[in-house]
Amino acid sequence: EVYLFERIDNNTRETMKHMRCIVFLRPTQENIALLCDELHNPRYGSYHIFFSNIIPKPDILKLAGADEHEVVKEIQEFYGDFIPLLDHVYTLNLPRLTSVPGSWERALLKRTADSLIAAMLSLRKYPVMRYSAKSDLARALVNSTQDIMKENSHLFEFRRGETPLLLVLDRRDDPVTPLLNQWTYHAMVHELLGIENNRVDLSEVPGIAKDMREVTLSPEQDTFFADSLNCDFGEIGIKIKDLVDRFQEQQHSTTAINSITDMKKFVDNYPQFKKFSGTVSKHVAIVGELSRIVQEHNLMECSELEQLMSVQTSHSEIQQRLGNVLRNSAVREIDLLRLVLLYSICYEGTSGYNVRQYIDLLRSRGVSDAKCKLVTALMNYGGRAVRGGQLFGEQTAVAMTKKYFKGLQGVENIYTQHKPYLIEVVQQLVQGKLKEQDFPWLGGAPIIRVNEIIVFMVGGITYEEMKAAHQWNVSNPGNKIILASTSVHNCRSFLDMVAAWQ
Repeated sequence: EVYLFERIDNNTRETMKHMRCIVFLRPTQENIALLCDELHNPRYGSYHIFFSNIIPKPDILKLAGADEHEVVKEIQEFYGDFIPLLDHVYTLNLPRLTSVPGSWERALLKRTADSLIAAMLSLRKYPVMRYSAKSDLARALVNSTQDIMKENSHLFEFRRGETPLLLVLDRRDDPVTPLLNQWTYHAMVHELLGIENNRVDLSEVPGIAKDMREVTLSPEQDTFFADSLNCDFGEIGIKIKDLVDRFQEQQHSTTAINSITDMKKFVDNYPQFKKFSGTVSKHVAIVGELSRIVQEHNLMECSELEQLMSVQTSHSEIQQRLGNVLRNSAVREIDLLRLVLLYSICYEGTSGYNVRQYIDLLRSRGVSDAKCKLVTALMNYGGRAVRGGQLFGEQTAVAMTKKYFKGLQGVENIYTQHKPYLIEVVQQLVQGKLKEQDFPWLGGAPIIRVNEIIVFMVGGITYEEMKAAHQWNVSNPGNKIILASTSVHNCRSFLDMVAAWQ
């Protein structure tokens, strides 16, 4: 079958009365108004209307009044008011939550709560809730979500079986994870090149072919990517070589066409061969560009230092290494900045802490005053005084000794020592050790055992956290995580958000 896709706000659409129209919309006031205009002057023979979330009864009455030509055949709610990225992750693509730091814009709060409602209805779950106690954003979101659930309690009458937990966290409680360079394929592509709606812009890559200037990375459509998205950079190099070798073998086999049978076989296999060719070209181009950036800008040295800071290596050792890296002319501005920002967060309050000397080094390297002020903005956003929970754990002598000896047991990869705070919180939750004063309950009595956890991070998640959630699900099939957020960050987008806190 052939489908014609159109936007409802396109007023230049042709009238085609012989066609049926399937409408899929968010139930916003703007969309309802556009749909009413459409029904007053229908361009198609019939309309089958699906809304991605709950539609209020007054809006249904508006549509009924507009359907003078009786072209509407059905109206249904199809709960999909979110953007799925992986089988355990969804986002909303909302890079900004408010124009006033620390509080929601009303429309964006409703948009976010609506997405949670749609997710719960699609999963057929009625959760109890916990949230980060220090976060006004998290508290407002759970209250808004609970209010909508109460108003539409008839839709949640499937409350059977085990009760899931909705845990709402705030990005401010962990400002470290978005600052780190990444070394797994999916995360590296987003960090170094950027991914937007599964599309990667390669137009700035030196010598890139015209048909490779924008490529799609989707695990549903690309089996190589699906198998490789959580592989580290070393593994990817091996996988790419194997992929190219297989392609060369297949390409060689297609050159031998000696009969009508060979020709028919070639024609039958050509679409698959063409797709394979595109897959090879795409990943070779991406990995080639990643390799160039890593080599030209000393990313391995930068990343090693980032990881050491994230696990709070000896302050005196870090001070010496940080000064040396900041003076290295090959290091990119974004990496200079992220190193100083990591230092400011990870060693705040430590004896001998002096971030001012590193800000002066940034200025000597030509970093603008506006970007240097991000250090202050980050402390306002996620410094010790404002973040909730225990990002670096209880800093008692016993805890520090345990951390030290844990580090001595051996590190498989110095570039992946950091463990996202989100996973630490989930681990404490499952073990029954998560403090209620830090993460209070809402909307139900506390439950002892948790089998399904929906974690919503206000302010953006990262691909490192997606990978960590995937690894958790593989290792803990009885306590699976569904991860959701307002957006997906790399370092640049995170700093754009933090800049508002200056």
